[in-house]
Parts: sequence; C-alpha cells; structure tokens
Amino acid sequence: MLTTVVGNYPKIPNRPRPARLRNAINRFDRGEITLEELRRVEDEVTVEVIEEQVQAGLDIITDGQIRWEDDQTYIARRLSGVSIDGLVRYFDTNTYYRQPVVEGDLAWTGPITVADYQFASEHSPRPVKAVLPGPYTLARQSLDEHYTSLGDCVMALAAALRQEALALQEAGAPLIQFNEPSILKHKEDFSLFCTALAHAVEGVRVEKALYMYFGDVDGIYPAVLDLPFEIIGLDFVMGPKNFDLLGEARFTKRLGLGLVDARNTKMETVEALVDKVRIISDSVPLDNVHLSPNCGLEFLPREVAQAKLGRMVEAARRSQEVLA
Repeated sequence: MLTTVVGNYPKIPNRPRPARLRNAINRFDRGEITLEELRRVEDEVTVEVIEEQVQAGLDIITDGQIRWEDDQTYIARRLSGVSIDGLVRYFDTNTYYRQPVVEGDLAWTGPITVADYQFASEHSPRPVKAVLPGPYTLARQSLDEHYTSLGDCVMALAAALRQEALALQEAGAPLIQFNEPSILKHKEDFSLFCTALAHAVEGVRVEKALYMYFGDVDGIYPAVLDLPFEIIGLDFVMGPKNFDLLGEARFTKRLGLGLVDARNTKMETVEALVDKVRIISDSVPLDNVHLSPNCGLEFLPREVAQAKLGRMVEAARRSQEVLA
C-alpha cells in the first residue's frame, strides 16, 4: 500500500511562523515587491510543504499547489479565451474562488504547470505527481459566455488540458492526476464526462489517476472503471456508500482510498483507519491501494494536516502488518 495526497496543501504555516506567502501576495498587489521576489517566496513555501509531506512519511507527494490561487483559476487564467470574474463559493465549503469566464475560443498557449512540477521534483526525495483539474469540473466551475452548449465547452477544455498533460509527460512526470469532483453532482452527464476524459488523456502514456470526491459514485460505478486511468480515487468520507459499491462489483483498477477527512480538524485514530482499510481489503488487494485524504488538505490548519498525514502513514504500516 502506498500513501499520497489528493493535491493541495495548506499555504498558511504552522504557528508561530509568519504567513509569508499571504504577506508577499499582498505586498505584490500593492506594488511593494517584484514578481521575482514573490516567486522566491512561492519557491520557499513549496519546499516547506514538500518537506512536511516527506516528514509525514508519504510515498508520493505533490508540490502542494502552493502557486495556485484555487483549483480553477491557476489553469484557467492561462488559457486563451478566459477572463477571471468575481468570487463564487467552492461547492459546499467555506472557501471561495474567482470564477473563470469563457469569452472566446479556449486554447492552450504553452506549459502552465511544467516548471512547477520540475521545481518540486528537483527538491523532493520522493516521487512527485502532477495534478490537473478535469475538463468537466473546470467547465462546471466556469461561466460560459461563448460556447452554445456545456459539451462544446467541456471538449474544448479537454483539448487544452491534453496539451498540458502531454507537456508534463515530456517533462518526466511519472503520474498525472485529474480531479473531477463535479461529476458526482451531475451524474446525468456521465457520457460527456467519459468522452472528454478519454480525449484529455489521448496519447498520455504515463500513469494516470482520476480522483472524484465530495460524494459517492453510485450510478456511475462500475462503468467508471472503463475509463483509461490506472488509478481511480474515491471519497469514503463524504461518500460512505462507496464501501458497499466496491463490494457489489469487482474493482479492477488501483484504488485511491480517500479515508482521512480533509475538511474536519478532528483527528482520526490509527485504529479506526485500520478498521476501514480492513473493510476495503476484502475488495481490493492492499498492494493496489493508494491511501490518502478524501480531498485536498487546504481546508485544514497546516499542523493538523501534517498530523493527519502522519497518522495515515502509521495506519498504512499497521494495516500491512495485521492484514498481510
């Protein structure tokens, strides 16, 4: 069993360190520091969160998406045909993002996350996976004022994200993950979802992961296993029905097992996590499991996030001892 994260990591540091990144962004917005100085702080904070993930014992890490404003804007603002508008609530969380507005033909104009991946890889002793928003979720979280249908917008984003995935592959990323929480709120669009994702990973030969969270996959399982991804990540915190679904139809992929609640500061016990892994082990061999939080960790204080990861890693170790 391997351990990993879903994507983002808290940007605000553990007490008593100052919130250097937030302060740097504010100072940059006021014209008090240069873009180069802001990038230097982003680099420093990225190294910090890489070190914290490694210290927690994770097998596969991310760069924490420290440079990302949110899960949508960082990618969307760098595509042609997009502007950024006002604040919109992110699902049912207490966080907000600036909504991308599609005003013209969407197109990829050059690498967006490649330099970020390369920086993280150079500063990490552990494998680093690249993370991208999925085309369906990015379309759903945007305001489309250009295309005549949701499908047209989704497919245009799929084409753009495919170019980014291919650029990451060329840069040496061993694993590329697409995050698609929106499909769990709109399962009626599953056919469009499948078509878009198949196009988004066409020609991408490295390992690919699809993570869906904030709900369960009832109604689209086991069909989701037919998608061209080696790893399927599911949320077993906000989607407890997933436990039963895996028992109803054979799970044929590697499982991204989202067991740690990334939206609640309450600490899980190692014993409780082991018990849930035991349930999953009846359906999926442990060597086909990537244990993780249920979603990104940005909703938690940083010291809580790291502590949760530490318990998760211990639960993985203990599970392999008692269930081997």
